[in-house]
Amino acid sequence: GNSSEYLLTVTDQAFVTLATDDVYCQGALVLGQSLRNHMTSRKLAVLITPEVLCNVDELFDREEFSAAPDSGWPDCFNSGVFVFRPSLKTYNLLLRFAAEHGSFDGGDQGLLNSFFSNWATADIGKHLPFLYNLSSSAVYTYVPAFNHFGRDAKVVHFLGATKPWNYKYNPQTKRVIQDGTASGSFHQLSFLALWWNIYSASVLPLLEKLQKVEESESEECKVTNKGLVGICWNHNKSSENDVFARERNYMAKLYLLIGSNSDYLTIHFKPEESSPEDERRKWEEGRIDYMGKDAFEHIKRKLDAFLH
Repeated sequence: GNSSEYLLTVTDQAFVTLATDDVYCQGALVLGQSLRNHMTSRKLAVLITPEVLCNVDELFDREEFSAAPDSGWPDCFNSGVFVFRPSLKTYNLLLRFAAEHGSFDGGDQGLLNSFFSNWATADIGKHLPFLYNLSSSAVYTYVPAFNHFGRDAKVVHFLGATKPWNYKYNPQTKRVIQDGTASGSFHQLSFLALWWNIYSASVLPLLEKLQKVEESESEECKVTNKGLVGICWNHNKSSENDVFARERNYMAKLYLLIGSNSDYLTIHFKPEESSPEDERRKWEEGRIDYMGKDAFEHIKRKLDAFLH
């Protein structure tokens, strides 16, 4: 057949990722661009709440629930990459299970491992190779294996508190800069450079284009200092009843700034009373406000808004 047949989109399958705030949005943008660079034939979907190395379309040949082992506890799967079938029945069973049992680590990975508790023993065919969820930092405890298998890596997972956008990047040398706040091995830095190469080549120009449009429409958008680019949304133009308007209201508070500083690209954010990093760290440490903003009914309400 001709090449256009290869590019036909498979409409009932999609890569789904999550952007919980303007910080993680950077990762979602790079992930999407990387998948497109490798000619994915599947649709891309991003789940948005108010508070990536070669083509991996073969993952859609896997059955639910397929995932790769977690490097810290291999009898558990890591929830960074998994294959599932959308199902309201499974969704409702998960809600019931969460209400009755909770999560042993306070997050999605503990809940999913308890719910799909037979993953480790039932069907080895549902064990994704580690190459589909390669931890950018943990694997280097076994350097010979990485040297032997690492060239075949499919998906890199930037696991842990330090994310690609926490590093500085020199667009002239195309290298990630190590400083006192973020460091990594040679192999990890090569993965970080891949992330930043995609970001600076494809995502940053898009944000600059959006900034020019938003600058003339929103009173809250402004350019500051040395070419810093401000991205935000005018939340006065849409109804508060529109879920996307509420998303824009939230994002507008963060004033996403992408720019240059002494020849280095860095991503800056306006400080908040409780920053997304602080909120995420609380979740990772199991310090969750179950009785307040993190109450189960609040999370369920947000999920229902997207599903119905």
